[in-house]
Amino acid sequence: MNLTEKIAYIKGLAEGLALDETKPEVKIINAMIDLLDEMAYSVSDMEDLYDELSAQVDEIDQDLADVETDVYDDECECDCDDCSCDDDDFEFDEDEPFYEVTCGSCGQKLNVSEDVLLEGEIECPNCSELLEFDFSDLFDDDSECCGEECSCCSSEDSDEE
Repeated sequence: MNLTEKIAYIKGLAEGLALDETKPEVKIINAMIDLLDEMAYSVSDMEDLYDELSAQVDEIDQDLADVETDVYDDECECDCDDCSCDDDDFEFDEDEPFYEVTCGSCGQKLNVSEDVLLEGEIECPNCSELLEFDFSDLFDDDSECCGEECSCCSSEDSDEE
């Protein structure tokens, strides 16, 4: 039995008592029954609206889940056949340090490994600008260089000749 049915039952009981409508007590009881009747209809309307709103929220939630799947669950961003760019498959070496580099063109912050820095350049994944790293000014004449054929070693060799 819902609220409107219960109020209708109480209203029927009050009418079945054949109370004298001229007495103030009966007027109060009838006013309270009318108030309860109006409240029951309001609550019933709110329950209907709640059910409708709940169904709409469920639809929105499902639509959002579909959008999240489309946006965030791309299998491969590089469109290659043998892709190894999945974040779940990539294992970080805790011993290898990463450095934060900011692209001068777009401001994108990148975390790059020491190996990438030593290679000397990397392409910004955001704007495709070539980021170049030059460490020649870090090596002075008294320190040892990397031992490879780089600009700092070449300049030392040319000084000695």
